[in-house]
Amino acid sequence: MPDALKKILIISYYWPPSGGAGVQRIFKFAKYLSQSGFDPFVVTVDDKVASYPIRDQSLLADVPSDLKVFHTHSFEPLNILTKLTGNKAPYGGFANKDKEKFSQKVLRFIRGNFFIPDARKGWVKYAYAKAEELIAKERIGTVIISSPPHSSQLIGLMLKKKFPKLKWIADLRDPWTDIFYYKDMLHTKMAAAKDASFEKQVVEQADELIVVSKPILKNYLSKSSKITESKIHVIPNGFDEDDFPPLKPVLNEAFTITYVGTIADIYNPGMFFEALRKAIDKSPERKVKLQFVGGRTENIITLIKNNNLVEITEFVSHVKHETAIQYMRTSDLLLLVIPDVPDSNGILTGKLFEYLASEKQIICIGSHMGDAARIIKECNAGMTFERSETEALAAHLTRLFSQETLKAGNEHVQKYSRKNLTHELASIL
Repeated sequence: MPDALKKILIISYYWPPSGGAGVQRIFKFAKYLSQSGFDPFVVTVDDKVASYPIRDQSLLADVPSDLKVFHTHSFEPLNILTKLTGNKAPYGGFANKDKEKFSQKVLRFIRGNFFIPDARKGWVKYAYAKAEELIAKERIGTVIISSPPHSSQLIGLMLKKKFPKLKWIADLRDPWTDIFYYKDMLHTKMAAAKDASFEKQVVEQADELIVVSKPILKNYLSKSSKITESKIHVIPNGFDEDDFPPLKPVLNEAFTITYVGTIADIYNPGMFFEALRKAIDKSPERKVKLQFVGGRTENIITLIKNNNLVEITEFVSHVKHETAIQYMRTSDLLLLVIPDVPDSNGILTGKLFEYLASEKQIICIGSHMGDAARIIKECNAGMTFERSETEALAAHLTRLFSQETLKAGNEHVQKYSRKNLTHELASIL
């Protein structure tokens, strides 16, 4: 393999100490590429100026000491917003905000029409300058750009003009103009058209596209008649075996159900609370604990109150990644909720794969036809219930309450390890 191809430039806005799900994928790719005969260089934003919704300093310990990481300046309007309003930077789709408030509607309109593709586009020129310098100096032949934020892919468009022979791989973790919260950004027709134009240019001009699911592949394939399916590769999210060392079995006094991550109104989890209430009423002798680790809205809390589950429910704020995994591994049952939106079948959250690695039974609320349901079934890791199946879920929970141990998973889980998934990426490289 020529030296120019062994050297790889990775561009990602999210990088430790950024926390949350968005950072894990590209961070772990970089970790294992450096163990697979490649020489990665990383360009990311300086965390001192970055507008991260979540920070997790503990992730820095997992960055290989010999990995070459370059941090750049950025113009961050979200930081200005934070100073003016006192609120933290929003998650994707303002999932951590009350979207019905007039002030939030104004902010979403500004975000959707004045910052296209997104509010982190102020990083583009700084990242491009550093990338251009490294490509020329190190004679790098391949660049991987991970998004969201999809503004990062504009760096690829610029680099392709400067270096026509550069191989550009766009790692598109989520849909772009078809993301489930896109309409909440209140785009004008002109703004939406401009955003769609950027998306089409990226899809057409990138040499390869990587997505996390087949439905997302089909979504991007529909964006241009100039591309074929062979250009788009599916590499799902996964789990890092290093994050799951041997653990002594834990016997909880109360049957513990855990949800990890942000849960917003669009997830529509009401039927789970109804089913849980029914199952508890049928098993009054069984102690049950429900815990949410991460963000939630007031409406979610109201659903819990309406189903008389307040006394058994515990809320934990965002925690560092290793602590989140501890919560998963010391639970009896893990709850996964797919957002209740059109075209949700391709939604594959990163935490699903860490749920699998935890070897705990999973309850998934979503479509039986979804990719999450397929993987859970493939791995013998739990069951999926549609939102119309309240009674079936209640009966299933009642059965689980009566069991001593609930170990889950089979040999198929291992195919989703970050190490194995990086082998798939290496074949593209």
